[in-house]
Amino acid sequence: MTILCVRFQLPPMHEAALPGLLGLLEEFTPVVEALPPDGALADLRGAERYFGRDAVELASVIRVRALAHHGVDCAIGAGPGPMLARVALRSARPGVTCAVPEGGEREFLAGRPVAALPGVGAATARTLGEYGLDTLGRVAAAPLSTLQRLIGAKAGRELHEKANGVDRGRVVPNAVSRSLAAERPFDLDELDPGRHRRALLSAAEEIGARLRAVGKVCRTLTLTVRYADRSATTRTRTLTEPTAHSAALTKAAYGLYDALALQRARVRAVTLRAEGLAPAEHASHQLTFDPADEKARRIEEVADRVRAKFGPRAVMPGSLAA
Repeated sequence: MTILCVRFQLPPMHEAALPGLLGLLEEFTPVVEALPPDGALADLRGAERYFGRDAVELASVIRVRALAHHGVDCAIGAGPGPMLARVALRSARPGVTCAVPEGGEREFLAGRPVAALPGVGAATARTLGEYGLDTLGRVAAAPLSTLQRLIGAKAGRELHEKANGVDRGRVVPNAVSRSLAAERPFDLDELDPGRHRRALLSAAEEIGARLRAVGKVCRTLTLTVRYADRSATTRTRTLTEPTAHSAALTKAAYGLYDALALQRARVRAVTLRAEGLAPAEHASHQLTFDPADEKARRIEEVADRVRAKFGPRAVMPGSLAA
């Protein structure tokens, strides 16, 4: 096992602690990939040789240091590749590292549902389940041609490889600082979709104002919905054009939320993250010749100046004023 997938047990409104926790991982290896809002992948191949310990032993050291220096526990999955480490994390719990046995990748995956694989969505899992391919063991044993006929040539080949324990992924170092996030926790687990959307509007307004304040635009928007059972769903959408316009961010956030099709979900918190930040002066804007759009952008500029002088709550959408 050379790859760790770490999920830090961050309390609500403490996502800002993630960069410091990534710094903890970077004490062991420079190959760290942030997985906002609360996770990371770490490639420990060099660290195993340097420290003379295997990945599971290093995971124990990381856990102790996270608790000692940050007061944060973590769940850790270990495997020979990023995909297997992510799957192992699903069975991990704070205090115990779940590791994929050396040479036993296929057996480790066999009894797990198809949806346990990263990148396999509900639609794909449902299609395979209709043909009795509801576990990774059955998918691994199925003819490749059958999978390709059901879900497509490329997707079928990749799924067949992953179900057989072939992990071609790699850890790609990135920087969590290239993103901005706004989290909206609820005092009580919230069932009302109207309150969910109100929280999304508030978060999109905050992100838009923060982006404009630092002269940035974002290329993608990520929505994370946390539920009462501590599980979470994350969806990402690439925007039509890089933007810091609050109305465009709100529209994209609503689209991500609607795509989840939540039905009486008990939501504990929602988080919006703007990613792929770039300087606003380098971004292009498609002219719409729509007076309403131009008016909204001019009003936004004025509102930003008012907020800078009188505080962030000086100007806000009417639905947030109550």
